[in-house]
Amino acid sequence: MKRLLLLRHAKSGWDDLTLEDWQRPLAPRGRQAAPRMGREIAQRGWRPQRVLVSPARRAQETWNLVAPELPDRPEVEETPQLYGASQDAVLRTLRHLPEDHSSVLLIGHNPQLESLALSLAGRGSDVQAVAQIQAKFPTAALAVLEFDAPWRRLALRGARLTLCLKVKALDRDA
Repeated sequence: MKRLLLLRHAKSGWDDLTLEDWQRPLAPRGRQAAPRMGREIAQRGWRPQRVLVSPARRAQETWNLVAPELPDRPEVEETPQLYGASQDAVLRTLRHLPEDHSSVLLIGHNPQLESLALSLAGRGSDVQAVAQIQAKFPTAALAVLEFDAPWRRLALRGARLTLCLKVKALDRDA
């Protein structure tokens, strides 16, 4: 079984309006949320062997705060296709992953991640998780998809969306 973890970058700051979009850093709220989601990933035993990260500063900072919370150090790849590219470009990137990687974490942006999660969600998906993403896929949210095919055959509607985790809901449960 393969597992794909789609993590939207944590909340970014808008204090410096002179920065280009890809240069925006995390806001204080984002710097708190990212390690919280990292701890949740670790507690649930999801151990990504590879992490694909957008080159945008806010995505890189999100990864830098998630990483120390994980028990293992996965391979990390800055992936330009995760910033501003189409859902199809991201899907092509995923289809080229090594087959020995059973779990991959992708850190990127909306609307791309929301669209990808909903497009991959097929038979057996959790109805509540689908509804949560359709309603809103906020910053630092995590979508978990599982499928039995090889990466090269990952297809639209070819995975099960098993869970959507939002930091606010985790904080309420704590």
